[in-house]
Amino acid sequence: MKEIHDIVAHNLKMYRTDNGLTLDNVSRRTGVSKTMLSQIERGDSIPSITTVWKIANGLKISFTALIKSPDQKVDIKKKSELLEMTGDDGRYRLYPFYPFESGHPFEMYQFEIEPGGVYAAEAHQAGTEEYIMIYQGMLNLKVQNEDYQIGSDMSIRFDADVPHVYTNIGDGILRGTMTIYYLEQML
Repeated sequence: MKEIHDIVAHNLKMYRTDNGLTLDNVSRRTGVSKTMLSQIERGDSIPSITTVWKIANGLKISFTALIKSPDQKVDIKKKSELLEMTGDDGRYRLYPFYPFESGHPFEMYQFEIEPGGVYAAEAHQAGTEEYIMIYQGMLNLKVQNEDYQIGSDMSIRFDADVPHVYTNIGDGILRGTMTIYYLEQML
């Protein structure tokens, strides 16, 4: 299985060249420096989840468009076989179970957050919704200035076109699923 930074490198470069974009164009759209983009495309840098989201949002493409292996055609998936994305010094882990595919306007991930771990997500494109279901632990989800506590066997849906922050406020690991739904016009 390819390393995640090699897949992101390939997908970013393919998208950029297929759309006639320069590194400067991509940098202006995403807020990620040309130097960092160049390092990512060469596979010299492992981008953070936040950086991949910035690139996806700036280019108006799905997160999975950047992390999906071109040869990933699997019907049954095991977490142990998926590419693990990390943030907050490894205290936040994201597993892409069902990446975005043409004709399917959603992505589904499993996530884990260690006690005290935080993941601050940038606003997604207008019209994007997130559906979160918690299986273990206690999540504090901040959407704009409102805090919501979601525990085991609970779920929440929210408009994700605003910044939002996931925090594990429990004593143990937090586990849940995240489904990101995109409007048809964004596909």
